[in-house]
Amino acid sequence: MSPRVVLRPLLAAGFAGIGVAHFVPAIATGMAAMIPPEITHRSPVGGKALVRITGVCELAGAAGLLIRPVRPAAATALVVFLAAVFPANAYAARNPERFGAVAVPLKPRAAAQVLLAALIVLAV
Repeated sequence: MSPRVVLRPLLAAGFAGIGVAHFVPAIATGMAAMIPPEITHRSPVGGKALVRITGVCELAGAAGLLIRPVRPAAATALVVFLAAVFPANAYAARNPERFGAVAVPLKPRAAAQVLLAALIVLAV
C-alpha cells in the first residue's frame, strides 16, 4: 500500500477534527483570542467569525484530500491555509502567559507547520 493512501485519510481526519473544534464554543473563544489584534481590527468580521471561517476551510480541505478530482486544489489550499493562520500561532507563542499550553514555542511550531505542509504535498 502506498504511503499516500495511508497519509490522505490521516491528514483528512486531523483537519476534520480540528475543523470541528472551531465550532466548539469554549475552543472557538480561545482561538479567537489568538488572532493578533492588528488582524481583527482590519477584518470586516469579528474574531469568532474568522474562527468559523477557518473551521470551514479545514473541513473543506479535509474532504478535498479524499476526493481525487479536487485533491491537488485542496492540498494547495491547505498549504496556503497553514501560512495564513500562522500569525495566530506566532501571536500565541509570543504570549505564553496568556495562552498557556496552546502557546507552543515559535520555532517548534513553525517546524511542525512546515512538516505538515510537506505531508500534505506528499499526500497528493
